[in-house]
Amino acid sequence: MVTTDKTPVVVVLAGGLATRMGGGEKALRRLGDRTLLEHVLARLDGQTSRVLLNANGDRARFSRFGLTVLPDPLPDHPGPLAGVLAGMEWARKHRPDIPDIVTVPTDSPFIPRDLVRRLFEARQEAGAELACAASLERAHPVVGLWPVRLAGTLRIALTEEGVRRVDRWTARFALVQVPFPAAPLDPFFNANRPNDLEAAEALLRAHPDI
Repeated sequence: MVTTDKTPVVVVLAGGLATRMGGGEKALRRLGDRTLLEHVLARLDGQTSRVLLNANGDRARFSRFGLTVLPDPLPDHPGPLAGVLAGMEWARKHRPDIPDIVTVPTDSPFIPRDLVRRLFEARQEAGAELACAASLERAHPVVGLWPVRLAGTLRIALTEEGVRRVDRWTARFALVQVPFPAAPLDPFFNANRPNDLEAAEALLRAHPDI
């Protein structure tokens, strides 16, 4: 996908509490010689004209990355949908010419290098409103393509309806799941726990060219 000024903005979701990782800043945990965030940014290189980071707390800890940091627009860590909303509302205010955002989690260091293009093309082909990634016959709801025009609807769902699960909200719309091959490894491998980082290290050693 050739990036242009109107390529969807990508929001890296790092607003969680990382409880399964034992707390702390998951995005800054190291995998090999890079942080998880650096792995994700490297995979996004060439896919978008702008990367934003959804994270709460002191923004200074991410200053070396040169990213715009968006806190959750709602209190009490309501989950990844808050990060989606943060990205939508940023785009609506700062880039009204961009109709979509893409979101990826900060703990998926092997995301596909053609993710944005394939989500966009699949949504167009299916005539759907939303697109999310899938692998191994399993959907990954937070890896998705989201129309900015749904920001108001999402805010109402979060603030007035108490919706927290991503798939509960996306079920209201025409959604296409976009399957990605899981060989030689699952591109949506998720580093949720310390032993997941060990597994990711092993994958990096086994597939140094990935």
